[in-house]
Amino acid sequence: MKKIFDCIIIGSGPAGYTAAIYIARADLNHILYTGPIPGGQLIKTNEIENYPGFPKGVKGYLLMENFKKQAEKFGTKIYFNNVIDINFKLNNIHEILLDNNKKIQTKTIIIATGAYPKYLNIDNEKALIGHGISTCATCDGFFFKKKDVAVIGGGDKALEEAIFLSKLCNRIYIIIRKSKMRASKIMQKKIYNINNIKLLFNFEIKKIIGKKKLEYLICKKNYSNEEKKINVKAMFLAIGNSPNTNIFKNKISLDKNGYILTKKNSTKTNIPGVFAAGDVKDKIYRQAITSAGTGCMAAIEVEKYLSSLDLEE
Repeated sequence: MKKIFDCIIIGSGPAGYTAAIYIARADLNHILYTGPIPGGQLIKTNEIENYPGFPKGVKGYLLMENFKKQAEKFGTKIYFNNVIDINFKLNNIHEILLDNNKKIQTKTIIIATGAYPKYLNIDNEKALIGHGISTCATCDGFFFKKKDVAVIGGGDKALEEAIFLSKLCNRIYIIIRKSKMRASKIMQKKIYNINNIKLLFNFEIKKIIGKKKLEYLICKKNYSNEEKKINVKAMFLAIGNSPNTNIFKNKISLDKNGYILTKKNSTKTNIPGVFAAGDVKDKIYRQAITSAGTGCMAAIEVEKYLSSLDLEE
């Protein structure tokens, strides 16, 4: 008979690895599939200073390597495969198709595939990630203390980033491609009361200048040929995130932005035995520590779910 696992974990960020640690310690038969980016978004973060337990900070890749080693210590089997399709079933068994055409059957699934930040997709942008270009002010803002920086975006997230940076940096330029912000009125009111924040409406980034680190930005006015050079040492992108849920479309309940919907105060999805943790379901906090927390929740809920199946038998 084909082996049926107790749990398959999809994703290898803080949520996935934390879930694996708890699942392994519960002595459940499981596998973790890393997906295309082992370690998730954090491996691209140069220095993390706000994760508890590291008073001197920790490199993103090193933190995720420690997560991985801890999961392996308790017996988690980790494979560097991509899950390309899932057949959710209602008879308590789900089937996962891997990129090597192998099919795996499992009683439960923890989806921890994360999300990826949206980028401008212009020259030099990806090359300077971690060298002046960031998608997380709370992660990297401290490294630009007393410097001039830019925040790209006009929503609540962009304004939250700017407010955070205003306490650290010299001047913050908020660059908005439209003539008005889409952020809530209360956030806009806060922004207008902060002296070291300057709003630039109707501007878009056209060039990112710098070889080893960001040196300055060239912006262009949307309705004219006016160009503006902005001398900043960092650019924080806050134009949104996209959850990694393409393979789950039309198979599981998603919100209008593609995030997996879970029941209140839970990681349970609309499909019995399927749980979601981390940024794939969280469009509010998006922090490593909150992702790890929901990974823990998902693992505990998996254990309870499996116990309920045993009682039914």
